Amino acid sequence: MSPDMPAASSLSTLDRMCVNSIRALSIDAVQKANSGHPGMPLGAAPMAYVLWTRFLRHNPADPGWWDRDRFVLSAGHGSMLLYSLLHLTGYDLPLAEIENFRQWGSRTPGHPERGHAPGVEVTTGPLGQGLANGVGMAMAEAHLAARFNRPGHDIVDHTTWVLAGDGDLMEGVAAEAASLAGTLRLGKLVCLYDDNRVCLAGTTNLSFNEDRAARFEAYGWHTVTVEDGNDLEAISAALAAAKAETARPSLVLVRTEIGYGSPAKQGSFESHGSPLGAEEVRRTKEALGWPGEPPFYLPGEAVQFFRRSADAGREAEAGWRRRLAAYAAEFPGEAREFERAMRGERPAGWERSLPVFAADPKGMATRAASGKVINAIAPVLPALFGGSADLNPSTKTVIKDGGDFGAPGSRPENLQGEVGGPWGYEGRNIHFGVREHAMGAAAVGMAAHGGVIPYTATFFVFSDYVRPPMRLAALMELGVLFVFTHDSIGVGEDGPTHQPVEHLAALRAIPGLCVIRPADANETAEAWRVAVENRHRPVALVLTRQDTPVLDRALYAPASLLARGAYVLADAKGGRPELILIASGSEVGLALEAQRRLEQMGIAVRLVSMPSWELFDAQPGEYREEVLPRAVRARLAVEAGISQGWHRYVGDAGDILALDRFGASAPGDTVFEKLGFTVDNVVERALRLVGK
Repeated sequence: MSPDMPAASSLSTLDRMCVNSIRALSIDAVQKANSGHPGMPLGAAPMAYVLWTRFLRHNPADPGWWDRDRFVLSAGHGSMLLYSLLHLTGYDLPLAEIENFRQWGSRTPGHPERGHAPGVEVTTGPLGQGLANGVGMAMAEAHLAARFNRPGHDIVDHTTWVLAGDGDLMEGVAAEAASLAGTLRLGKLVCLYDDNRVCLAGTTNLSFNEDRAARFEAYGWHTVTVEDGNDLEAISAALAAAKAETARPSLVLVRTEIGYGSPAKQGSFESHGSPLGAEEVRRTKEALGWPGEPPFYLPGEAVQFFRRSADAGREAEAGWRRRLAAYAAEFPGEAREFERAMRGERPAGWERSLPVFAADPKGMATRAASGKVINAIAPVLPALFGGSADLNPSTKTVIKDGGDFGAPGSRPENLQGEVGGPWGYEGRNIHFGVREHAMGAAAVGMAAHGGVIPYTATFFVFSDYVRPPMRLAALMELGVLFVFTHDSIGVGEDGPTHQPVEHLAALRAIPGLCVIRPADANETAEAWRVAVENRHRPVALVLTRQDTPVLDRALYAPASLLARGAYVLADAKGGRPELILIASGSEVGLALEAQRRLEQMGIAVRLVSMPSWELFDAQPGEYREEVLPRAVRARLAVEAGISQGWHRYVGDAGDILALDRFGASAPGDTVFEKLGFTVDNVVERALRLVGK
C-alpha cells in the first residue's frame, strides 16, 4: 500500500469489501474498455457507498417510483461509479453491460445517459449541468409537495442528491444554480462535493483556490466538511446533518484522494481520464487487498449486502403506496390530478382553451399573443410551471394570479414585480434572475423529475446562454418549452448586441429540438399546442417584439396547419404557381404583400408559411411535394436571419433574402428597410427568378 494513502481503519471488514467492490469493478471496466476515468470512482467510492446504502431512498425493482430520492452524478465522467452502484444494488444492469462499458450498443456509455440504464435520472458529462439539473429537481419536488400534500398526507417528500467534483463547481452554470438554490432555500437538495483538488490537467491550485465552503455559505447554503473521505462514519454523520437541515440546501465537502489505492497514480491528475494500465490495475488491487484475478470479481457477501440494502427501498415504496391510497380515499380529485401530472398526461380537451384571435391588419407581437395563450391555458394546465430570466414584462410569460415560487416565509420586503399574489412553493411563476444558463438546466431537471410542464423565457439573442441545456434536453427527449422573444433585427434601437442573426440556424442545428417561429397570433396559439403536446421533445418558440398582422383565416389557410411545419398559406390563382415564396415569422407578412403585388403583375405566386423546419421535414414525402413541388424551381425564401440551411428548400435555382451580417441600432422598421427587407426588394428578386 502506498505510504501516502490515507488510513481506512474506520471501515469494517464488510464495509471495506463493499467499497472495494465499487472500486475494483470500476477500474476493471475502464481497463477493459481502454478508455474512461478511474480516478473519481476510486476516490469517491466510500461516500457513494454510504449514500446508496444508508440514505438514498430508492427501489431497484421500480426505478421510476414517483417519490424516490433522485441521485445525479454531475461529474458524469465518473460514470463507472454510478454503473457499479446500479449493478451492485440490483438494478437491471447485468455484469455483461459493465464488461461492455463504452462500447457500441451498450447500456453503459462513457457518460451517463438517461434512458440507457435504469436509475440514470439525467444525462451528465458537461460539467455543472448535473448540479443545475438537481436544483430543478428540488424545485419540482418543492412545488409538487406544496400543490398536493395535505396535513397528515405527505405523498411528495423526497431528497435530491447530487455528487459533484471540482470541475462542476468551477463552471459558471453551477454558480448560477447554487445562487438560485440558496435564494429559494431548497432544503431537500444535498450536494456531495468530491473535494480531491485534482482535475484533468493538474491540481486545482492552478486555477481554483477559493474557499468553497465560504462561497456556498454566501449563497445561503448549509455546509459540512469531512476531512477524511474514507471515514464512513464521518461521512454518514455529515449526510445525516445535511438531511436534517431543511431550511437550506447543503454542500457536504468530502476530502478525497483521486485514484485512491493506485501506488503510482493516487493523488495525480494522471488517474483522472486514462486507464490505469494492466500492471497498475494489478498493483492497485493488491494495495486494496483485492484478488488480481479474475477481472470483474465480486464477492458474494458484498453483493448480498448491497442487495439487502435495497430492501429498505422496497419497504419505503410499499409504505408510500399505502399513504397514496389513504390520500386518494380522502382527496380523490387531488389524487387523480397528482397521478395525471406524474404520468405527464394532459387534461382531455385542454386545447379547447386556446384562444382564437380576430383578424387585425395592425395585429400584435407574437410575444404578446404568447402571453395571452399562456394565461388562457394555465387554468386548465395546472402543471404549467416556469418563468423568465428577469424579463417577465418583456417576454410576457407571467401566469397572472399564479403566485410567486419562493420559500414560505421568505417573501422579501419592498418586493416589486409583475406578479404579486400568493408567495410560496405553490407559486407557478419562477423568478430565475439573470441566470439563463441555470434557468435552462433547472428546467431540464424539472422535466426529468416529472409532474410539471416547465417553460423558460428570455430574449432570443441570449439563447446562446441556454444552448447547453437545450442540447441535453434534446438528447434526453425531455419536453421543455423554451420561449424566446425579440427574435430579429426588429428589436431595433438596442442594436446588434441584442439582435439575433445566426440564432435560428444554431437552434435548428440541434438534433431533436423543434424550433417554431410563428407568423401571427393564431400560429402562435398553434405553436403552444404543439409545444405542450410534445412530451418527449423540447420546443423553442421564437417570437417577435414588433407587431405582426393577424391574418384573416377566412381568406387564408387555417393556422392549425402549423403542426405540419409548413403549409400553403395563399396559393396562386388557379393553383399552378410559377414562383414560390417561403417565409417564417414576421417576414410572412412581408412576403404576403409581395405576393399580392406580384399577382397584380400577372405572376402566379404561391406563399408558403414555414414556421418549423423540423415539423415539415417529418411530414410524408407526398405532403412535402404537395407544398413545395419540385417542378417549380423558382423559389425565394425570406427570413431575417443568416441564410444557412435555406438552400435545402430553395434549391440551386432559387434565391434567399436573408441577413448574413449583423444588424444595427435604429428603429426596427428602419433597420428592416436598410437591410433589404422591403416589399420592393422581394418583388425585384422574385421577378429576376422568373426572368421578368
